[in-house]
Amino acid sequence: MKINRIDHVSINILDLTEGTRFFVNLGFVVKGEWEASGVQLNRVTGLRDAKTSCVALGVPGGETWLELVHYQEPVDTREPTNEVYSPGLRHLCLNVESLDEMIKLIEQQGYTIIHPVEQFGETYRICYVRGPEGILLELAETIQR
Repeated sequence: MKINRIDHVSINILDLTEGTRFFVNLGFVVKGEWEASGVQLNRVTGLRDAKTSCVALGVPGGETWLELVHYQEPVDTREPTNEVYSPGLRHLCLNVESLDEMIKLIEQQGYTIIHPVEQFGETYRICYVRGPEGILLELAETIQR
């Protein structure tokens, strides 16, 4: 038995419009939008009366996609915590062509990097960004030799 590939990564989000706008402005494209509810969703999630709105985002030429999910029911009113050091799935790393240009795009949307760009050896320049609703992104630019 083998794993074929990572199919998608799902992020639960309160403001689906803002989350979609943010990722589209970074270069993602909308691959699909849908709502889900009913017996099958309840069984898959282990919830009762679940209802979601979803947007599938991808990068041109890429196979793996990003799924943004807004739960209309049930509603979680707890304040999300998402620190770099917190347990659990923590961040999404995007390998970008130009880190400096991507930072400009992010700043134009009103978001900022967490710490100045760091260079790791001769391989990468990286930084972390906190996007909508605290979503952590690591931006990595491969250093060309």
